[in-house]
This record gives sequence, structure tokens and C-alpha cells, in this order.
Amino acid sequence: MAKTAQLDTSKHAEQRSPAREALHHLMRHRSARAGMVILGLLILMAIFAEVISPYDPTELLKDVKRREPPCIHILGCPADKPEHIFGTDGNSRDLFSRVVFGSRLSLQVGIITMFFAILIGLIIGAVAGFAGGWLDNLLMRFMDVLMAFPSLLLSIAIVSVLGIGLINALLAIGIVSIPRFARLVRSTVLSVKEMEYVQAARALGASPLHILFKRILPNAITPLIVQGTLGIATAILDAAALSFLGLGAEPPRPEWGLMLSEERNSIFSAPHLVFFPGLFIMLTVLGFNLLGDGLRDALDPRLSRSSAA
Repeated sequence: MAKTAQLDTSKHAEQRSPAREALHHLMRHRSARAGMVILGLLILMAIFAEVISPYDPTELLKDVKRREPPCIHILGCPADKPEHIFGTDGNSRDLFSRVVFGSRLSLQVGIITMFFAILIGLIIGAVAGFAGGWLDNLLMRFMDVLMAFPSLLLSIAIVSVLGIGLINALLAIGIVSIPRFARLVRSTVLSVKEMEYVQAARALGASPLHILFKRILPNAITPLIVQGTLGIATAILDAAALSFLGLGAEPPRPEWGLMLSEERNSIFSAPHLVFFPGLFIMLTVLGFNLLGDGLRDALDPRLSRSSAA
């Protein structure tokens, strides 16, 4: 009976699709599970921000002192004082409400920026790797020039040219992120286009577009997913840095980097004003990094599965 059960289990594992196999290993990966829990809570907080927040994030509260420390009634805060879980900022706004709504903006920044960077990088990398020759050299040398600059400094330069604002900051972060996706796709195209099944499709008269989009690019999806997940964390950090420098989101938008910038001089007198936004930036970046590590181990068959145990 034991041998029969073992054979059934082995047969079931062999019949499992690659997607289900990857999901199985992903769910067994401890870091990935932790990342999914963190990101799941942040996504729920962003979706239900209106329900969770007790105040409007831009509302200037009356009869409330500026930079009030956190006040929670069940933890001993006087009942006659208004409850502010994270305290109030320098404009008498509820910090908890601003942090909650900031999760929505930060997630949008990371996802939209990476979608733009992946799309443009996919096109550039696919064209360069598939066409080869002078076009490949031209596109890759341009990518090398972009990668030669520190990403944050190049983002600052682009925003300075385009003008201050969140949209321009997103565009700058996306442009800076394009080269690594383009080089990733190009390397995949170069390695796959010489495979036997691609040569067979070419011999059967398949068009170049069919070969590129049906035979080659599907092999680039896995590394793009992993790199894109890790790139979201970097984009959120860069957006927070630009807002901190006054080049991203503008007041009174609830953005975590902007909150840090507005209250950076209160780090000793009112440390809660920089602690909570900084904590949520750290948790968001940590969540995406943990999930990215799990995806890398689950989707790459060359890596050992021991880390997923």
C-alpha cells in the first residue's frame, strides 16, 4: 500500500502543470509567504483606505495641537482628548489617515512605474536581440549610457528637465529602470533564438514576428516577473526619495517620502512623525523583496529547492 501511495504521489507530481508546480514551491517558500502576508495587508489597507481612516488625510483638524503624540484611549489616553493612533503632524492633520492613504499612492507608483519600464524594456530588448547587427549595438550602447549614471541622480536630472511633479517623477523612475529590463530580455532572446525548436519554426516558414512573439518571448516572462517584483520595491524607494527632495509628490498629497521631508526637522522633538512613514516604506520594500526572492527560487528550475523548505 505504501508503494502504491508513493507511486500515485509521484504520478500526480509529474502531471502537475509548470504553473501549479511553481505556485506549489512558492507557497512552501518561507520568505515568499512572509512577503505575501505583508503585501496582502498593505493592499487591503490601500483598497479600504476610506473605511480604515478616521479622518480625511488632507483635513486640517480644529482644536487639535500640532505634532501631538499618539493617543489611544484603550492604552490610557484621556477620554476627553481626540484619539489619534499615530498622532498629528505639523499641520494638525491625522497622521494615521495620511499613512493609510499613502499606501495607496506608493503601491500605484511602484506598479505603474514598473509596468511602463517592463513594456518599453521588453520592446527594446526584443528588437535588439532578435535583429542584431548595428541596431543591437545602437540600442545597447544607449542602455549602457543610461546605466552609467546612478539611478537616483539620473532621476533627479530628468525631473529637473521635465518639471517638479509626481507624474514626471514616475516617468523619470520608469526611464531609469528601462535598461535592466531591456538587457534581461535581450540576453533571453539571444540564448533562445538559436534553440532547435526556433530553427525548426524558421525552417517551416514561420514569420519573424511569429517566431519572436510565440517562440522566443514567452521564455522571457519568468525573469521579467522576478525582476519586476524586485523593481517595484526600488521604484517605491526612488519615489520616496524624490518626494523627500521636493521633486515628487506635492503637498498636501499623502505620500510617505513627502511626510518624511515635511517633518525631518522634528525627528527629535516629535519622532513619531518620521517613524511611522519610514516604517511603512520599510515594510513595503521588504514585502516586495521577500516575494521577489521567493518567485526567483520558485520559477527558476536551476536553483535549489532546499531554500523553499
